Amino acid sequence: MKTSSSVLLPLLIAPLLFLPSCRKPAGEQQQNGGQAQVAQTAAPAESARPVTPGAGAAQPEPQPAQATTPAAATAQNSGGQPVPLEIKLPKPMFVGTPTNIDVPNLEKPLGGPRPPFLAPAGTKNVAFKKPVTGSDEQPIIGELSMITDGDKEAAEGSFVEMGPGVQYVTIDLKNRSTIYAIVVWHYHKQPVVYRAVVVQVADDRDFITGVQTVFNNDIGNSCGRGVGKEMSYVETAEGKLIDARGVQGRYVRLYSRGNTSNDLNHYIEVEVYGKAAQ
Repeated sequence: MKTSSSVLLPLLIAPLLFLPSCRKPAGEQQQNGGQAQVAQTAAPAESARPVTPGAGAAQPEPQPAQATTPAAATAQNSGGQPVPLEIKLPKPMFVGTPTNIDVPNLEKPLGGPRPPFLAPAGTKNVAFKKPVTGSDEQPIIGELSMITDGDKEAAEGSFVEMGPGVQYVTIDLKNRSTIYAIVVWHYHKQPVVYRAVVVQVADDRDFITGVQTVFNNDIGNSCGRGVGKEMSYVETAEGKLIDARGVQGRYVRLYSRGNTSNDLNHYIEVEVYGKAAQ
């Protein structure tokens, strides 16, 4: 039986009207296309950033180099601004450093002036004119009070000569002080090395309470203060500057045991740079 074409044609067209479209709406396609483009442009900026440990946290900007001495660090920690310490030096009595001094662990000469020492503003010599006692109360030459009289020259009548062996002097600062530096002139008229130099700070005159050692080159423990690790040094007009690192105390004691020239002990001047303890 032959079917009429007029009947078949509507039957073939009807299913096509219900097929789903595979194309997205134009608005949605444009929106997703914009997101894809943003993702492609944002990724290089993220990948171009160097990866370092802790990169997720904000990194502090580099700070300028600070003072190089422990005393300067102490000053900054206490809120003070470190400044160069003004130390008036005596007239040099010789030039250069001799090469015939046979001392173990001897410090090499700087070859020039000592670098400035930084300490808090207002730091001064708190040992000036302060009373001095010692193990030899009757020195061979001079008086113990000359050790803090401000005269640093290596002239006759400007130094104290004490007996042989281990001797010490003690300076009473009269008040508990924060000490940043101690400068010692034993005897700089000749290039000699003093042996077993030990410097301590304490709260009492008997050195029982609050004893702190700020310098010790006594490698044989001849002074009984422990074996020292600091280097020996040649006496010069600059004196020996000891960084006290802000220790606190009222009394300063210095030991020695003769020198490379003889067994006697000498002092020209001792300066203690600090401020009243808070």
